[in-house]
Amino acid sequence: MYLEAFTSHFNSIADSRQSAKVTYPLHDVLFVTLCGVIAGAEGWSEIHDYAAGHHTWFKEKGILTEGVPVDDTIARIISRIEPEQFRLCFANWMRAVHEMSDGHLIAIDGKTLRASYNREDRRSTIHMVNAFACANKVVLGQVKTANKSNEITAIPALLQLLDIEGALVSIDAMGCQTEIARQIVEQGGDYLLAVKVNQSSLHEAVVSAFSEARSNPLDGLVIEKNRGRIEARAYYVIPANQLQDNFPKWMKLNTLGMCLSYRHTKGKEAELTYRYYISSATLDEQLLANSVRGHWGIENSLHWVLDVSMKEDSCQIYQHHGAENWAMLRHISLNMLRAEPSKGSIPAKQKRAWMKPEYLESVLLAGLQLDEF
Repeated sequence: MYLEAFTSHFNSIADSRQSAKVTYPLHDVLFVTLCGVIAGAEGWSEIHDYAAGHHTWFKEKGILTEGVPVDDTIARIISRIEPEQFRLCFANWMRAVHEMSDGHLIAIDGKTLRASYNREDRRSTIHMVNAFACANKVVLGQVKTANKSNEITAIPALLQLLDIEGALVSIDAMGCQTEIARQIVEQGGDYLLAVKVNQSSLHEAVVSAFSEARSNPLDGLVIEKNRGRIEARAYYVIPANQLQDNFPKWMKLNTLGMCLSYRHTKGKEAELTYRYYISSATLDEQLLANSVRGHWGIENSLHWVLDVSMKEDSCQIYQHHGAENWAMLRHISLNMLRAEPSKGSIPAKQKRAWMKPEYLESVLLAGLQLDEF
């Protein structure tokens, strides 16, 4: 079943090789590479090792019937896949297996693949913008940017891949742009955007709108203590019609939000910060708090896991489209490993998949089935 599901979602990827010279079908190599990444492989040679170690199991499935390709062949085939096609297949797969509920939070944020630079040009490091469903902890899509400043152009391309109808889309200040807000609303979603000085007029107006709240006694303060650190937060919302000026370019602007954050760590000077937000949704203090805190799930539940559990920042792959395609394979693998219901950390599940093909099958079944995720 999982082979049919894999084929149905990824068979539209074109093979640029001359068909008469093909020994290892693209579908076979892509499937084997995905299995290797699920099992914790960190480079092309480990993909080859995984395929060779489980070759009998793969042949039983009709995969790699002509033998196991060497690591250079695997690298060449996967690195030549057009990322646009791979990205679209990934997004379509997620739309098929993952159903968003109204009000669910989608966090959009960027991450740099630190070791992905061309060795002849250290400035060529790849930056990816990811979309993350915070409630279910699944990656919904990703787009590569040339550099971090191009997140503004990458976010609209990423949004086009996603089904955001009924969802609340949160983006940091880099994505606080009128056209991005308009696109989210036109696609049927709501936006929650952090506002900073890059939108100076709007930022000044929002800061002014909360002047009374900042002067009043603190209300609804949440205090957390942990190992010599004290953190306190309070959230405030007011209707957007309380702005002194109109901002008609911000489509459906409905709610203004402010987060007061106090942090004191033993031996360090206390920090007091205010963060400001705009939203097209009707939010109260609790919804704003849940959404702002939920947005950082993309850092804790995605970026941190990719770096620490899947060693993304240490990956030396960079030639052609290798780094970008490998990043998408990590996202697919992480989604599948989380969909598999047994207990255990991501590294523990990866080790299990490396040792036991039957466990790998359970991961593939959980991740690729169409009816539930």
